[in-house]
Amino acid sequence: MGNPRTHLANSLHLHSLPLSIADMPEVLTFIESNLDRFRAELYEFLRIPSISAKTEHAEDTRRSAQWLADRMRDAGLEVEIIETPGHPVVLGEWRGAGEAAPTVLVYGHYDVQPPEPLEEWVSPPFEPNERDGRIYARGSADDKGQLYMHIKALEALLTTNGSMPVNVVVLAEGEEETGSPNLVPFVETNLDRLACDVVLISDTSMFSEELPSLGFSLRGLAYFEIHVSGARSDLHSGEYGGAITNPGNALAHILATLHDKKGRVAIEGFYDDVVEWDSKTRAQIESLPHSDEQYREELGVKKLNGEHGFSTLERLWIRPTCDVNGLLCGYTGEGAKTVLPNHAMAKVSFRLVPNQTDGKVRDLFEKHVQHVTPEGVTVQINELHGGRPWKASVEGRYFEAATQALEEAFGTTPVLMGSGGSIPIVVEFEERLSAPVMLVGFSLPGCNLHAPNEWLPVENFERGIGALALLYQKLAN
Repeated sequence: MGNPRTHLANSLHLHSLPLSIADMPEVLTFIESNLDRFRAELYEFLRIPSISAKTEHAEDTRRSAQWLADRMRDAGLEVEIIETPGHPVVLGEWRGAGEAAPTVLVYGHYDVQPPEPLEEWVSPPFEPNERDGRIYARGSADDKGQLYMHIKALEALLTTNGSMPVNVVVLAEGEEETGSPNLVPFVETNLDRLACDVVLISDTSMFSEELPSLGFSLRGLAYFEIHVSGARSDLHSGEYGGAITNPGNALAHILATLHDKKGRVAIEGFYDDVVEWDSKTRAQIESLPHSDEQYREELGVKKLNGEHGFSTLERLWIRPTCDVNGLLCGYTGEGAKTVLPNHAMAKVSFRLVPNQTDGKVRDLFEKHVQHVTPEGVTVQINELHGGRPWKASVEGRYFEAATQALEEAFGTTPVLMGSGGSIPIVVEFEERLSAPVMLVGFSLPGCNLHAPNEWLPVENFERGIGALALLYQKLAN
């Protein structure tokens, strides 16, 4: 393996900042010497199919919580598994720095998305496989791999130094992928225990392989099912076609009214609360090294599309969207069955930006659907879950500490970037704990979040542990 300090120090691009990873030789040596064990443990974590959305995996999700709690204790934290009406919260604490030191709240989640469609996975989703410098498994990037980097950074500091200059609280939930329905009540009940100076979350990505990032925005979410019903049962399309309203046709009509020809959401009032971002932010986004052509090729599509008047990154980060996420209607088996379905369903999600709310979008959506639904069918809208958008104030000493730590680890100054996804609890943390939230992610664009063949770079997993260890040190300065 060679000299551990030299090997990891070289990979971390050392600079002569006030506090450098080079000033932590024991931590470096510990991390380098235990990287194989760290990966082996992560693979154990990834093998647990903690799919919070499926009731048949409830015991697996609980087993994942117990596994994580055990590893947090091994790292040196005091740990408690706290029950909620859904999946439990794992809460780890280390408060040896004293009341005068800052307290850092680390948030992550141990639940994962369903892996379907299974046939598109090159290797089984819950059997980690390392290929071409990537760890392939469901949850590798979102969020088990990134959460576990924090646990290993804390272990390195506590094992080598016996202490840390900051107090740390680790909150890991098991319902993030289903909208965190029980997390806000948990936070409200435990405000004193969760009180902190800064919240640290690694559930986002870097801008590119060599360009680390700090997040400045998240889109919110409003997610619904539309159910369209017609006759008492399916009907013969020859005997009854043309005499009644086909629920499939009706649903197709409803969905077709959701956008105009310029790619805008065609729901009256939808844009009333949308914040128009300042020219400085838009110029900063424009300056990032993004290639539409490369992005298009990576996705395997013939053309990029979206709201007119905005760039691809702006469409992804600072503009709202409406998309069909699933459709169910009629006969879809092999061969032909001439049938008029008596029921059709679609799952539709809206990604929201400041200052939209899922509640108002729900009202606008319901009003629009009722207005455009053809006569002869009934429609019902069920709300699945929602989350509020977030816009950061990226300034202050904690953000400076994160900037320095990432610059040392990756050899370049991190950029600010938005995220098209949602982390529902971020706004709640800021409002209820009166603490800034920092998004420091280590996955990469194209890592197939929520899709088959999800992956996390091995190098980012290893380098990120050292970067986080340094960040914890810098947060105290």
